[in-house]
Amino acid sequence: MELLMSFIDIVLHIDKYMLSIVSQYGVWTYLILFCIIFCETGFVVTPFLPGDSLLFATGALCGAGFLNPVYIFILLSVAAIGGDNVNYWIGRWVGPAIFEREKTRFINKKHLERAHAFYEKHGGKTIVIARFVPIIRTFAPFVAGIARMTYIRYIAYSVSGGLFWIGFFIFIGYFFGNLPIIKRNFSVAIYVIIFLSLMPGLIEYLRHRKAQAVSQ
Repeated sequence: MELLMSFIDIVLHIDKYMLSIVSQYGVWTYLILFCIIFCETGFVVTPFLPGDSLLFATGALCGAGFLNPVYIFILLSVAAIGGDNVNYWIGRWVGPAIFEREKTRFINKKHLERAHAFYEKHGGKTIVIARFVPIIRTFAPFVAGIARMTYIRYIAYSVSGGLFWIGFFIFIGYFFGNLPIIKRNFSVAIYVIIFLSLMPGLIEYLRHRKAQAVSQ
């Protein structure tokens, strides 16, 4: 419980921690940010790492002159796209093998074929939108790998989604993060960002529940 509260405190006061990191580690901050974004998007076991809020705070620091926005955009875009693709290949190589031992009990080949067909039809939208949904963006590449979504198709949406995600939050952090009203209420701004990030998943869940209710 204490660990969870500490993590929540870091996410909601990421601006204070970021300033401390920059002051203490200087240029190594770029590497730290790279590793966090890479791991948050690259491994299914680390979906708890901050993403949107971290990018917003990083953009604010760029706007304040603590970090170079060009370097940050390039470096974190590489981290996001690289992590996404590592996650995809882990899912593609390891995912099916996890179920192979118990495939008669836990998995049906037709289900994988249907998942593949789904990603072939909706994969682009899924991968791009997932970038803006915490937790989901960590699992979407892994599932796409398991479903064996065509890689050429996947990489196109992975790159465009990664660039858009990094650019969007760095941009709004750069231009709005240092406004006096935002600086005075930075934690509130982080709450709003987290809430807006969760909205697509919440809307989809409510739509799914409504569809189930209608079908019954």
